[in-house]
Amino acid sequence: MAEDYYQTLGVDRKADTEEIRKAYRKLARKHHPDLNPGDKTAEDRFKKVQEAYDILSEPKKKTMYDQYGFYSDNGMPSGGGGPKPGAGPNMGFGGFDFSDAYTRGGSGARGRSPNDAGESTNFNDIFSQWFSRGGGQSGQPEAHEKGTDLEYGLSIDFWQAIRGTQVKLKINHQESCTTCGGSGSRAGANVVCPECNGSGNVTQMAGAMRFSLTCPKCEGVGRLRNKCATCHGDGRLSAEESVEVRIPAGAQQGSRLRVAGKGNAGSPGTVAGDLYITIRVEAHPFFRREGDDIHITLPVRIDEAGLGAKIEVPTIDGRALLKIPQGTKNGQKFRLREKGVQNSRTGTRGDQIVEVALLAPVVQDERTKELLREYAELHPEDPRADVWTQV
Repeated sequence: MAEDYYQTLGVDRKADTEEIRKAYRKLARKHHPDLNPGDKTAEDRFKKVQEAYDILSEPKKKTMYDQYGFYSDNGMPSGGGGPKPGAGPNMGFGGFDFSDAYTRGGSGARGRSPNDAGESTNFNDIFSQWFSRGGGQSGQPEAHEKGTDLEYGLSIDFWQAIRGTQVKLKINHQESCTTCGGSGSRAGANVVCPECNGSGNVTQMAGAMRFSLTCPKCEGVGRLRNKCATCHGDGRLSAEESVEVRIPAGAQQGSRLRVAGKGNAGSPGTVAGDLYITIRVEAHPFFRREGDDIHITLPVRIDEAGLGAKIEVPTIDGRALLKIPQGTKNGQKFRLREKGVQNSRTGTRGDQIVEVALLAPVVQDERTKELLREYAELHPEDPRADVWTQV
């Protein structure tokens, strides 16, 4: 039986890349020939660990191994040599005699002798092509391939995000080749493949088993063509385009906008991908935004806080009047309803939150000192009295 690579590394089949890497490094150190001089068993074990890691650390090889129990650059092995190293149990077809396999001409057709010229079907070759071309799924790999999407990042300032704006972006994407119309072929050179009649796949029989395989003549495209000299057969060309993008009012950090059809061109007959723009909003030195609310910290004098006052407050719409009640404390917060950001989706506005920051008086004259002494005589209570009870 073939060796199980997961068992070789001592990991579960659901192990992620990091778990596989850690297991490999641990075993590689343990069995490294330099640390085990003259130990043939350790050397063999090291080679097996290395082989297992080479397969399981690469996504393409790991996917094929997980699905078929082996990995081979040439697909399934043919001939009588059995499965290649690393193949899972019972996955090879070498050693079996399929010389009696025959080809049927269709439902109800007379069986033909495998000795007829050109009619013999090699069972191993069928499986080799089947596995190496993605399990028999063939036919026009690009015929219905939608264009890929593009991602761009866009930085805007605080006021552009609040009020909305229109920006012009220069993007690089793939456009359909105008010379060949996106077909990738020269004019008049695109003809239906006679082998598969344009389907991209051919059917082969082995005994009672029917296999759908990629057409070897057109390689699954369904048409024979000469490559376009402009796009070299790709059907698309890189191009720069200016795109007008409207940023709605109230756009937030991380907002994602979609511009339909401005991604990469797809295959002929399909739509282009989309352009996605992720918004980055620059910070403002005074206003702080949290969702649809605006936060500010406002300096307030002790007389305004102690006696109460009406003060002007800056908002994103201009000035607004805020009433500070008597006895306002440092850090106290007040809410200005619907003075925040307009939400374009809900149609509602956030609020503005004003946090009070009390300013200590600047004492530069005797009169101010005298007033503060009078205040201290009128209010001799210790503001830190409760602190000592909590220590």
